[in-house]
Amino acid sequence: MTAYPRRLLAIFAVSAALFMAPPGPVLAKDSEPSDASAHVLQAEIALHAMDYLKAAHEYRLAAELSESVEIARQATRIGASYGFNDDALRSAERWLELEEDSDEALFHLARLQLRMGDTRKAERSYEKLLERGDGKVDDRLLSLTAVLSEEEDTKAAYKVMKSLAKPYRDSPAALYATAALAVQAGEVEDAKAFTQEALDLDPSEWLQMKAQLLYGRILLMEGDQDAAIDYVARIIGDDPMPDPSTRMELALLMLSAGRDDDALSQVNQIQYESGNNADALRLMAIINFRQENLDAAWQDFQDLLGSGKHTMDALYYLARISDYRQETDQAISLYSQVTSGTHAVNAQRRAAALVALDKEAPDTALKKLDEFARQHPQFAIDTVQSKAQLLAALERYPEALGYYDQMIEYRPESEGVSLGRAELLLRMGELEQSIEQYRHAVKHWPDSPLSLNALGYTLADRTDNYREAEKLIRKAIKLDPENPAIIDSLGWVLFKLGRHAEALVELERAYARFDDPEVAAHIVEVLVAMGRDDEALAMLATAEEKSPESPLLENVRERLFSAAE
Repeated sequence: MTAYPRRLLAIFAVSAALFMAPPGPVLAKDSEPSDASAHVLQAEIALHAMDYLKAAHEYRLAAELSESVEIARQATRIGASYGFNDDALRSAERWLELEEDSDEALFHLARLQLRMGDTRKAERSYEKLLERGDGKVDDRLLSLTAVLSEEEDTKAAYKVMKSLAKPYRDSPAALYATAALAVQAGEVEDAKAFTQEALDLDPSEWLQMKAQLLYGRILLMEGDQDAAIDYVARIIGDDPMPDPSTRMELALLMLSAGRDDDALSQVNQIQYESGNNADALRLMAIINFRQENLDAAWQDFQDLLGSGKHTMDALYYLARISDYRQETDQAISLYSQVTSGTHAVNAQRRAAALVALDKEAPDTALKKLDEFARQHPQFAIDTVQSKAQLLAALERYPEALGYYDQMIEYRPESEGVSLGRAELLLRMGELEQSIEQYRHAVKHWPDSPLSLNALGYTLADRTDNYREAEKLIRKAIKLDPENPAIIDSLGWVLFKLGRHAEALVELERAYARFDDPEVAAHIVEVLVAMGRDDEALAMLATAEEKSPESPLLENVRERLFSAAE
């Protein structure tokens, strides 16, 4: 990153930081129209009450009525921080009207246009932003790659980069930038072609290495693990002093291929060649954790914490080890310190769940989540869902449903939220409402194996609408043929249809992929229906040994075998 233009990097770094920083209050000036001042006041009241959507609405209305750049800036930051992109986009447009030369406003506008699906406008805005940067266009495109790689809609981000880089097809940097976004979007053929073009143009030594490592990753994506590993290994073999990042890439490829010991060997070699390398230490710790060498992993993560690098990863995994060892107070303390990065929401959710294990402390757990949301607004909406899940686990269903309804309002386009609400309704015994919610999900995401399977399994398990259930599940399995949960659903609906032999084949296929008590319970049911009680009992005993507290297995034993026993 040090080679990238400082001005462009400053724009991106400042803007990214603002997406994560808790927005502070803005006081309307006496000269502001009274309506604008009233909306600012309502917005701040809403923020205090953790009514994030109303806060975004009110700030946007204030921005539209005001001539204040500061109010427009705050309205944009509030909307963007909490993920209300429509309000944030309109506020950013107003901000840019009031401050045409603001790089930060233009950056927000470009990012929000992309997130709202308007790739053409996003392309034009990013193009203007690139034109404002200093230095070579190659460097500016490479720095933009880092920004676009953060987008959830990877295909849209790739489309934007492809368009921006198109005038520079003779530039290895532009081709590499396009290839990198193509990899993220899963456009493997395009990625391979662009990477090969970049290498054919004889890029700089630094960029050539980047392109070669990307090519190795593309080979892995094509399914040829051995070719990917051999390709990167040859790069190392041809270099008398290989860069640590090259060995790291080889280690990661080996890890992806399940060759943990070989990956560990590469990490040890990095440490031998370059001393204390924090990236290598992190990977070593993760490998030890993955192999359940918890004492070694604990020491590695402690060393990583001491290095000051990858702090949030170190805290998270130390918390998981403490959690596994049932050192609850220590686990809570460590989880609570994970306040940024990809593990933050899961860590805070788990900390709250552990606090809630104390029957007298569930409200303390909820307050803990609220405090985290106030301090870290980029996670505030995720925290609402965490509260819904925690309350559902505590069987405080009406309160949980209230938070899920709030989530539906906040994130109407979230499939996970829709399915979570449906599952909660099912647990509440509201079968018709649950099925209605599942149907909504299937209508909204007709090609999602997740929604198709959820509705199909519910129909098979809770109703006699087996034909529709089978149709939905078979569509899901075409979209995701190796998913054990969907294979299990297919076996279950075949059982309900009386096709026991076919059902057993599918259920055993699911169990081979996913050793889960629910799948085991289904197999036991089918074996009993086929008159193979001895096999069913043996299967049940094995499953109970693995999952002794499973209510599903307990239910199966009580229903099918208690009289005989």
